Amino acid sequence: MTEELDDILYEHLRMEVDRGQESVRIDKYMSEHLQHSSRNRIQKAADAGFIQVNGKAVKSNYKIRPGDIITLMLDRPHYDTKIEPEDIPLDVVYEDDELMVVNKPAGLVVHPGVGNFHGTLVNAVAWHLRNLPTYDPNDPSVGLVHRIDKDTSGLLVVAKTPDAKTELGAQFFNHDTHRSYQALVWGNFTEDTGCIEGNIGRDPRDRQRMAVFPAGGDVGKTAITHYSVLERYGYTTLVECRLETGRTHQIRAHMKHIGHPLFADERYGGMEILRGERTASYKAYIQNCFKLCPRQALHARTLGFVHPVTREQMDFTAAMPADMEALLDKWRNYTKIKE
Repeated sequence: MTEELDDILYEHLRMEVDRGQESVRIDKYMSEHLQHSSRNRIQKAADAGFIQVNGKAVKSNYKIRPGDIITLMLDRPHYDTKIEPEDIPLDVVYEDDELMVVNKPAGLVVHPGVGNFHGTLVNAVAWHLRNLPTYDPNDPSVGLVHRIDKDTSGLLVVAKTPDAKTELGAQFFNHDTHRSYQALVWGNFTEDTGCIEGNIGRDPRDRQRMAVFPAGGDVGKTAITHYSVLERYGYTTLVECRLETGRTHQIRAHMKHIGHPLFADERYGGMEILRGERTASYKAYIQNCFKLCPRQALHARTLGFVHPVTREQMDFTAAMPADMEALLDKWRNYTKIKE
């Protein structure tokens, strides 16, 4: 979903093509072998990247071969527990009959998972839409289209209908959306703009982290992050990151890879003093900064996509949250004192 977790997919169906099967389009094959699944819905699922053959996403015109392993991959795992509506505050930026855009606060888990089966954004959305008969929070064909990390704040889009989710999912899969993030990172940059290219995959030494591998290689998924400097504070820098892809922890992993971990990002080494002075006063200052914003300083500021029904361009902006704004003000004041 998915900086972002929108590329985490979970297997919901697996089928092997018979050895004697003739070569036909995958949408035709699946519509003939699956009940309650129209060819049109299967085509849209394929275009959104939810149908894979032998581990790779395919389009609806893919011609199946005997022995192919077809999997339906959705953006939520199977759960034994039912998602129940919970009265959790929800900052709704925009809403219509097809979708809603929400501004997620830092600290709120997006989707139920191990250790967090309640109190998530999905539970909050279920409460908000509890009186909408057509919205079932346990139906994977509706709901969150992409994700951001628990401790990242910012914009997310929720689909209220299956067609809206399929259409929006295709836009994310085809990189037709526009997303920008603001991040405070350690260190200064010699240039004002740059581009980071490097495949992202699970770190073999720590499965909770992502690592960067050579671009174009067989390990990891293609990931491209464009960045530009917004403000310089000497030992830290405020940057804007624009995603060409949306891999898990993309900004966090890419910035660490080029030597600029996100400020206060404990998982990627940003919760240590990586730049600056060795004085006791500076160490105390940094610790106060960590207390002011005790999470990775990352905010999903803008989100743009084409409306699935009206075809209008929709663009949204979320103001910097209070904890990050206070952190930036603290660095601005520090810079003025050092001048």
